[in-house]
Amino acid sequence: MKQSSTDEMRSEYDFSEAVQGKHHRAYKEGTNLVHLDPDIARVFRDSASVNRALRLLMQLAHDQVTSEEQQARQL
Repeated sequence: MKQSSTDEMRSEYDFSEAVQGKHHRAYKEGTNLVHLDPDIARVFRDSASVNRALRLLMQLAHDQVTSEEQQARQL
């Protein structure tokens, strides 16, 4: 993209109702943005669906480890 030779703001940008520092607190606490590949994004359309899937995966992994630990104790 070629930049304009002047420092003027483009007319299509309207910051007249902008609030300075609106998201400052959230960014200060930390953000965790993740880029999803297109095929994954088609299935998981929002953060709630991604979070549900990841929590399920975490529970399955925990259950698997717990099951393996119990089997090891029986040997």
